[in-house]
Amino acid sequence: MTAWLGSEEWQAVALSLRVAAVATLVSLPFGVAMAILLARGRFWGRGLLNGLVHLPLVLPPVVTGYLLLVTLGRTAPLGRALEDWFGLVFAFRWTGAALAAAVMAFPLMVRSIRLSVEAVDPGLEAAAGTLGANRLRVFTTVTLPLIAPGILAGCVLAFAKAMGEFGATITFVSNIPGETQTLPTAIYAFLQVPGGEGSALRLVAVSVAISVGAVLLSEAISVRLARRVAGR
Repeated sequence: MTAWLGSEEWQAVALSLRVAAVATLVSLPFGVAMAILLARGRFWGRGLLNGLVHLPLVLPPVVTGYLLLVTLGRTAPLGRALEDWFGLVFAFRWTGAALAAAVMAFPLMVRSIRLSVEAVDPGLEAAAGTLGANRLRVFTTVTLPLIAPGILAGCVLAFAKAMGEFGATITFVSNIPGETQTLPTAIYAFLQVPGGEGSALRLVAVSVAISVGAVLLSEAISVRLARRVAGR
């Protein structure tokens, strides 16, 4: 791939892979917890929480990026506090690109895991409890293995979404080569300069290949989960 792609193109692909991987891994524990809460929780405001989780799917990505900028920018109170206390800077850094990608991909991850949680037979968990297993042991030995395909499918979809994120990323962290220029923003940049169509086309091919592979893998996992539920 390095021979086919130029150095700047490869840099954008490598950064996108890094951003997508970090966004997916950091989101995973929160995604599992939120999916279980929405699937099993019975509390006031559950519908509102569900709406907030899925808000990035319906908001224009530029709006999400702007909200991140005014909340976590270096001049914003929260952004300034994170920098002063923990040394965390998000605006115009690759870490901000990972955060923007995580926010945009989070609803897809939660939805996939939630469907898997809802497919688990509560009777299996109850049976494990009657045998003396505590809640943590029931979760790790019964629930987690049963929802593992949904978790994997959610991670695949989140990774693919993070790889393709554009609007929130360019609004929050701009398009800085080598720092925040991911695959989609690099395609946009190449299309703005004369003679950049070839580079843009190669990056489009990489993007399509990754996206198609992710969709096929996610579909295969979903089919496997459906068959297991049907044969339960």
